[in-house]
Amino acid sequence: MKVLFIGGTGNISASSSRLAVQKGIDLYLLNRGKRKVEVKGAKTISGDISRPAELAKSLAGHKWDAVVNWIAFTPPDIQRDIDLFKGSCSQYIFISSASAYQKPPSHPVITESTPLCNPYWEYSRNKIACEDALNQAYRNSGFPITIVRPSLTYDTVIPMAFCSWNDYTMIDRLRKGQKVIVHGDGTNLWTITHSDDFARGFVGLLGHQQAIGQAFHITSDELLTWNQIWQALGEAVGAAPNIVHIPSDFLCRVQPELTGTLLGDKANSTIFDNTKIKTFVPEFKAVIPFKAGIRRAVEWFDQDKERMQILPACNDTLNRILAAWEKAGA
Repeated sequence: MKVLFIGGTGNISASSSRLAVQKGIDLYLLNRGKRKVEVKGAKTISGDISRPAELAKSLAGHKWDAVVNWIAFTPPDIQRDIDLFKGSCSQYIFISSASAYQKPPSHPVITESTPLCNPYWEYSRNKIACEDALNQAYRNSGFPITIVRPSLTYDTVIPMAFCSWNDYTMIDRLRKGQKVIVHGDGTNLWTITHSDDFARGFVGLLGHQQAIGQAFHITSDELLTWNQIWQALGEAVGAAPNIVHIPSDFLCRVQPELTGTLLGDKANSTIFDNTKIKTFVPEFKAVIPFKAGIRRAVEWFDQDKERMQILPACNDTLNRILAAWEKAGA
């Protein structure tokens, strides 16, 4: 099976790239070569997907069993890909987002038929618009789509609700005993999925004939409160978190940029029903508990001083919110 990943070396996609190669897939990675991630056994096509005219020669003559775009975010990205790959791929997989599901949810259990509606986050609305464009292309011309909606998925990042991702800031704050913020009272349920687990479900969809025209989310079945998530991170760094609970609506008033990631996503309790992906890919099972996965992530950061980047802007944001909360008389 011959597969093209557009991207393929990112936080979610690198694990899928490695597993695809392990399973004997003839994998090509189309990227600009800016990330220091090696996928042994994969072939590389150097190029920028945002410049399709320049890629024409590199892609000419290729026929793909599957094309996956890990970095499409807006409807123009989708139309570009349809124009570029129609007639040359048997399956086009779009990486959408579970944040596209109805917010706030009318039912806590999320299935693939849960309505897509997110008035709080432009990122999610763009993903919904991408899905709409793909479904129209499938209905009108038979463009062979599959849609995948990851939720919060991690590997070598620190996947907290905000002010944390591919930097060392939260690890540093915890080890210094500084205050950290947990939205709400920390008891809403959430699911965090390791990218190695996601890959087991995702790679099983590559070239899957019955997956054409279908949408899937792929998540862990482990449910944790945000208090438990922070406790697990604290154990991984060796320091109990000094938690301050602040209501999500207050956080969004002080820092409006948080509205999407909180009110449009992580402030809601969410339980994913993974029956569909398990039916289509029977070998899929999430086996990495968050306690183990976050320990691996922290160890990865600790292994290289160059990875220990502390972002002053993140600290400034957290400290400003904490000061506003204290001033409000909390």
